[in-house]
Amino acid sequence: MNILQFLILILVLLVLIGILNEKIFHVQSDIALILFSLIISLFLLVFGRLFRVGPVENFIGRIGDFGFEKYLMEGVLCFMLFSGASKVNIRKFRQNVRAISLLALLTTMLSSVVYGGLFYLVSLIFGFRMDILTCILLGCVVSPTDPIAATGILNKIGLSKNVCSVIENESLFNDGTGVTLFIFVRSLVRHSGENGFFVLMLKEIGGAVATALVISFLLFKLMELTRDPIRYILISLLDVSLVYMICEHLGFSGVIASVVCGMYFSVAYSKMERRVKVIDPKELYPDFWEIVENLLNAVLFVMIGLTVLNVEISRYFLILLPAAILINALARAFGVSASCFLTGKKNIPGNYCGSEYVALMTWSALKGGLSLALALGTGEFLPKDVYDIFINVTYITIFFTVLVQGLTVKKVYFALEKHKAGRTAKERREKEGVSG
Repeated sequence: MNILQFLILILVLLVLIGILNEKIFHVQSDIALILFSLIISLFLLVFGRLFRVGPVENFIGRIGDFGFEKYLMEGVLCFMLFSGASKVNIRKFRQNVRAISLLALLTTMLSSVVYGGLFYLVSLIFGFRMDILTCILLGCVVSPTDPIAATGILNKIGLSKNVCSVIENESLFNDGTGVTLFIFVRSLVRHSGENGFFVLMLKEIGGAVATALVISFLLFKLMELTRDPIRYILISLLDVSLVYMICEHLGFSGVIASVVCGMYFSVAYSKMERRVKVIDPKELYPDFWEIVENLLNAVLFVMIGLTVLNVEISRYFLILLPAAILINALARAFGVSASCFLTGKKNIPGNYCGSEYVALMTWSALKGGLSLALALGTGEFLPKDVYDIFINVTYITIFFTVLVQGLTVKKVYFALEKHKAGRTAKERREKEGVSG
């Protein structure tokens, strides 16, 4: 299937699913795309297995020829991250920087290791033939929360700006930790002798930040020389794509670099507010990035649903289904609890108590395309049966977090807000009683 054919297929699905959802189902739009593309994929799989229709089997096979991993990691990821980061509220980021940093670093590392340990116990019980390092590698794949899912879904369901800021910023930054940890553990699994984790992390993150800041500074100076808003767009595209390519070539984190580029341009662009109002009264620059984000998000969610067509169901699937869901929740809750303890009660965002904060940050942790891309990249060195487990677990985790948690996180959020209000009122009455 060539690029144009695949593009037509994606556009057909985007239009049909969008209209059906708008008129009949009224599900949050991004969730609707992944849900109904999954349903279509499952229907095609069942139809193909029952009736063995040649054209259907050929169609399913051709979809697999379009490489999801390359499309995301070597194509559109940098633009999606740039767009998401350019909307970061810098004031709220600074206000919650301690909580965000701990979630992005400590929570991701702990969740990956705890996930690996728990999955290793399951593998021993059911005979998966996976060692502890391979299980931790699986934890590295599914532990990072997805910035695309966070910005595409959580921002549209009514959560407070303060809560959304913490969730989005963690999602934007923890991918760098997750990818670095993945590279390090992968090197141990493959016995390739990478540097120690903290050395690797310093290189990946430090190099990415330095590269992004230097190139973004130079290109933004170039932007200041022009009065054409179209060239603003072209320079921003050049900035993030150039920085991402250089970082990936040098072994730095292109993910972190793209986020830094987006935040730098956001801050620098806001300082040109008076000039921009004159030069770009139609707001072409921000509108362009808004459209890019929405379009690429929509395509990504449909592609996640379609790639199920090429998944081979593991013989352990009925064990993996509950295990993946339960272990993911436990590992995430453990990681958030540790970060919550170090954040300190007074610094917990949103005035939540520890248990409320852990519940919200655990249930709002959606997984997405990056986890799938990492999982697909393990096929070159893992045994076939272990690779199938990786892919099955990753899909289970993505679909459960996006479809179940994504659809219910609004109710969880308002339930926690109600609990917080009751707790706060009770604490106030007790304080007044003691003072009286």
